[in-house]
Amino acid sequence: MKELSRLVGEMEYDALIAGLNPPAVVGGGTLAALAAEAEYKRGTVLAKSAQTGQLYILGSTAAEGDALTPDCILCDDTKIGATAQTAAVYLAGCFNPGKLTMAEGYTLSEADRDKLRERGIWLKAVAE
Repeated sequence: MKELSRLVGEMEYDALIAGLNPPAVVGGGTLAALAAEAEYKRGTVLAKSAQTGQLYILGSTAAEGDALTPDCILCDDTKIGATAQTAAVYLAGCFNPGKLTMAEGYTLSEADRDKLRERGIWLKAVAE
């Protein structure tokens, strides 16, 4: 017989999710392969390639003739290597812009915020 009052797990609030409306929707996405292995952190904003449909960190340079559009947010820390891989991503929800990660030196623009909003991703600041 198991004890129903024992601790099963723990959760730390990381302030990434900023509200319950719209509700968070999780799906899968294909992260594009990288030349050198890297780790994307939870909360990384990803942009989708118009040509391949693969996801790149927002602020990456698109290949010639391609366009990268802000699309979703990474759910968990993920290591990416020389092969494309599937990862869990937030397709919709309300998120804290202060906890989002983009490519080094890139700043989220109003156009990026608009594209994310079109996809059901709302940004709302959270007091720590």
